[in-house]
Amino acid sequence: MYLTFENPAYLWYLASLPLLVMTHFLSLRGAKRRAMQFANFQTLKRVAGRRFVTKNMTVLLMRIAILVMLIFSAAGIQLWHQAERLPSNYVIAIDISSSMAAKDFEPSRLEVAKDYATRFVDTLHAEAKVGVVTFSGVTIIKQVLTDDKNAVKIAIDSIEITKAGGTDIPGALITSTNLLLADPDLGKTIVLFTDGTSTLGNFIDNSMVRAVSYAQEHKVVIDCVGIGSESAPIGYLPEYYNITATYDPENLYMLSNATGGVVIPASDEDTLEESFEGLLESADEVFVSKRLDLGLLVVGILLLFIEWGLINSRYRRIT
Repeated sequence: MYLTFENPAYLWYLASLPLLVMTHFLSLRGAKRRAMQFANFQTLKRVAGRRFVTKNMTVLLMRIAILVMLIFSAAGIQLWHQAERLPSNYVIAIDISSSMAAKDFEPSRLEVAKDYATRFVDTLHAEAKVGVVTFSGVTIIKQVLTDDKNAVKIAIDSIEITKAGGTDIPGALITSTNLLLADPDLGKTIVLFTDGTSTLGNFIDNSMVRAVSYAQEHKVVIDCVGIGSESAPIGYLPEYYNITATYDPENLYMLSNATGGVVIPASDEDTLEESFEGLLESADEVFVSKRLDLGLLVVGILLLFIEWGLINSRYRRIT
């Protein structure tokens, strides 16, 4: 469960809270100075009570609450929580760069990713729509969103290692997010199968950060399935090039933590199998939002009228 804001720039107005507190106590000092002009304090005490000059802390706290509610309302506050929501849409994004040919998983990283992706599809609700993209140096849409699970599994089965160089994870995330926008009112999840190493996107400043921000903007959850051992770099075919494949889980944790997803680590095949069961069990759990801005606006206005009534009745000690 977490909060997001559609217009976070309005949160800067929270900096005005100290000014509100300072103004409140300065006005009290002015009231005390005006009170000193009265000669008969005994009469004031009989009329206003023992504390004929009060700090009005209740009014101050109410004003702070009103200001916070109005600022949060203007900022477009939303509460996100995890819940079951069917149908939900998914895009399976599979890394097909050359490093996925590494054989630290048998028969290869890619074949293991395809197998687990197919198993994931089999667990989904019948009405859930699924798309498939592959990525290396370029991102290719293998299957647009569809509820035809057989078509999705055929698309996954046809995936092969590409000859194109590089691995552009940010590009894959943006393409996958765009596919999910076909049904913007449904839950949106990207299931990313990769060894975590992003190379091509690094030529663009903050490419990964921009891709994550784009996913966050459209409320997309990114679940990451890491395929690769954490041991020393492993060679892959063609062996005579002496090229090595690495596994970078840090990227995966960054993507998932930023979007409320999970990471399925795979230091070995047994660990992958055990961790993947958790993803299958939560396949139909998505983050859904509840807008709070209108409710806070109404409550803030009501409190504003209550505060106005208080300062003109019970808390009006000195005018």
